[in-house]
Amino acid sequence: MIIDIHGHYTTEPPALHAFRDKQLAGLADGSRKPGSTELGIGDEALVKSVQPQVNFQKARGGDLTIFSPRAGGMAHHVGTERISQEWSRICNDLIQRICKLLPDNFVGVGQLPQFPGVPPKNCIPELERMVSELGFVGVNLNPDPSGGMWTDPPLIDRQWYPLYEKLCELDLPAMIHVSSSCNPNFHHTGAHYINGDTTAFMQLIQGNLFKDFPTLRLVIPHGGGAVPFHWGRYRGLAQDMGRPPLSEHVMKNVFFDTCVYHLPGIELLAKVIPVDNILFASEMVGAVKGIDPTTGHHYDDTKRYVDQVKGLSEQDRYKIFEGNARRVYPRLDAILKQRKEQR
Repeated sequence: MIIDIHGHYTTEPPALHAFRDKQLAGLADGSRKPGSTELGIGDEALVKSVQPQVNFQKARGGDLTIFSPRAGGMAHHVGTERISQEWSRICNDLIQRICKLLPDNFVGVGQLPQFPGVPPKNCIPELERMVSELGFVGVNLNPDPSGGMWTDPPLIDRQWYPLYEKLCELDLPAMIHVSSSCNPNFHHTGAHYINGDTTAFMQLIQGNLFKDFPTLRLVIPHGGGAVPFHWGRYRGLAQDMGRPPLSEHVMKNVFFDTCVYHLPGIELLAKVIPVDNILFASEMVGAVKGIDPTTGHHYDDTKRYVDQVKGLSEQDRYKIFEGNARRVYPRLDAILKQRKEQR
């Protein structure tokens, strides 16, 4: 089975965007806010909206995508905490409906109702709902809800601990994923995303988070940002700080995906990062939608790159494409086992 752990709902119906526009307009003029959270999006419209991703999934040899709301659309820096709560609930409900309509294609991951300066523990009710009501297998956690300003404490700060405790209690992994950028210095997918990945990893080196939460599992997307390319730097910094080797300090709990859009990048990832820490992903249809003129294939057709990496055994490829995802996302593994028993 080919499990893509990183897919976003980037083809939403216009009705969702119309609601969001009214929701935000209502902040300045109460008469413009939507009168209801009912979107009026029927099942047929939902299936139609996600059909491009289903088509790509089939064409590229994928079987199942771990699916979450559009990352840039989380926009935790916009509005108020109440707006974030309402918006997250609406987006998560749409993901659940899609997964219910197309269970062979998608399994859900949710967004948290974060807001700058608000304790992460305020997200726990929605986190619990994701599991108990929506059946999600993971969550996206934004390390910078300020949208590129980095005003909140780092991931190793104790303000995050109640959220981590709940993640461990639910046996739920979190993907560390920023949202859109309101800082003009940082293009959101070209800079802010990669900055977020790299910054998160360095924060984890600086602390001792996994001593306090040995079962916490964090996925850093986009191939780990700049980390694999500078692996020696991070090993050396950890050593200079008196930290244990990275294999002991963070890599029992941190995993990278394969959202790297060229073969040499995937080759580097597979050479530097242990295979047990690599999970297949594409982020389609996401950050880069075009076709690479040097290959004639879409940049985000990442399975082609993994297939071409030399030196990987069949067991290695099984781990990257399926086994690691089942281990890191145990609720996904349980769903797949249950389906197999029922068939």
